[in-house]
Amino acid sequence: MRKKVFLTRTLHDFALKELRKKYQIEVHLGKIPVPQKKLRSKIKDIDGLICFPYDKINKETIDLAENLKVISTYSVGFDHIDTKHAKEKKIRVGYTPEVLTDATADLAFALLLDVLRRVSEGDRIIRDGKWKEIYGAYDYVGLDLQGKTLGILGLGRIGGTLAKRAKAFDMKIIYHNRNRISKSKEKSLGAKYVPLEKLISQSDVISIHVPHTKETDKMFGMKIFRKMKKTAFLINTSRGKVINQKELATALKKKIIAGAGLDVFEEEPVGKNNSLVKLENVVLAPHIGSSTEETRAKMAEITVKNLNLGMNEKKPIYSVGY
Repeated sequence: MRKKVFLTRTLHDFALKELRKKYQIEVHLGKIPVPQKKLRSKIKDIDGLICFPYDKINKETIDLAENLKVISTYSVGFDHIDTKHAKEKKIRVGYTPEVLTDATADLAFALLLDVLRRVSEGDRIIRDGKWKEIYGAYDYVGLDLQGKTLGILGLGRIGGTLAKRAKAFDMKIIYHNRNRISKSKEKSLGAKYVPLEKLISQSDVISIHVPHTKETDKMFGMKIFRKMKKTAFLINTSRGKVINQKELATALKKKIIAGAGLDVFEEEPVGKNNSLVKLENVVLAPHIGSSTEETRAKMAEITVKNLNLGMNEKKPIYSVGY
């Protein structure tokens, strides 16, 4: 009998075709994310699992698996999987980093450019029929990027790629990491290392590129917002739970900070009654950091390769722990 693979939602046609050549596959087509009850019933006798960021693969679910060899997640993040327990159970975990670096950095820069130049706000003005006369010298002005200080929290692959975009716009770049990068890389990116406190207080724009951990959970709250410049903007394409969203909405409403560009949120999807939706000084994107045709297809390709390797008891191309 062919080995069984369960997908928590569908993938590209080419990926499904590749999987069907080797395995008996089943694709969940119902509610997203897959209900835990269904996931737990399926995981009992499958050999491979392809999952997505909002599918919770916890210890209790993993313990139900009798034949599972590999979990291949279609994402750069893997905090939805209990990777430590998977390793203890000798289950390999593959993920898809690096390939979405450019796409996510592009979106971070797009949000930055949009919120400083008020592009989306202007689009709403026209669509709502509010553009009644040609603007004068002081009406509807945005901000130049040139000469502004961009503070990057987490100068990894995506943060470093964002720095390249910002350098081309003549922005000043400062960053903070747990570990400082090499001086040669700092020089090539035009980035200066600073303590976190200085990054918060000196940046005109702060872009977040850190994972969601116990240390970073709701890291950005009112305490930090009050230390930022009143003219500063916040960009987040990393994880929504790094920001205290309720306190951010208050900070934006009271003009404690100037604005924000967000692709990720504490709870997703975001409904029309969310407090952020009612604010003009925030640009909202529906978690589309990796959403380009090229990137998503490459992610699917890597997801299948990771699964194939794990099914053959080999380490995935991008592996977590085992």
